Amino acid sequence: MVILGIDTSLRSTGYGVLKVEGSRLSSLDHGNIPNAPNLRHSECLRRINEKVSALVDEWAPDVFSVEKVIYGKNANTMMVLGEARGAVIVAGARAGIPIYEYEPRHVKMAVCGNGLASKEQVQRMVKTLLGLAELPQNDAADALAMAICHAHSRSALFTGDNQV
Repeated sequence: MVILGIDTSLRSTGYGVLKVEGSRLSSLDHGNIPNAPNLRHSECLRRINEKVSALVDEWAPDVFSVEKVIYGKNANTMMVLGEARGAVIVAGARAGIPIYEYEPRHVKMAVCGNGLASKEQVQRMVKTLLGLAELPQNDAADALAMAICHAHSRSALFTGDNQV
């Protein structure tokens, strides 16, 4: 199974491509999709969608794992995050790939054993679990953590409860 984990953000969307063979997990690719502050909002969304579509073409993932939208105090920030998430979901839907969503707390629990783990703890655990030579950039680490969460939870997912 190949899982594409995505940590959405308008300016730095993280991605991680995870291969699952039995209980063995390995990173095939990870990084982030940077968008400069001076880029128009619509251009950022186009670039996110285009890069995720290219990742689909390159790695042919079986599923997507994305962060579930959580409530925030700033409505504008939540709207922008939702739009970036939409750009990702459209790329997966266009390719006919099932998309699953997880709350950040669930992801941290799956990777670190603590739903309140810090970003640094997530980075270190992702590095350890996948045997990476270096700490992944934080958005890429979060995306790999999304994929790891799905790999650990996949047997319970066939009910479709987490599917977008």
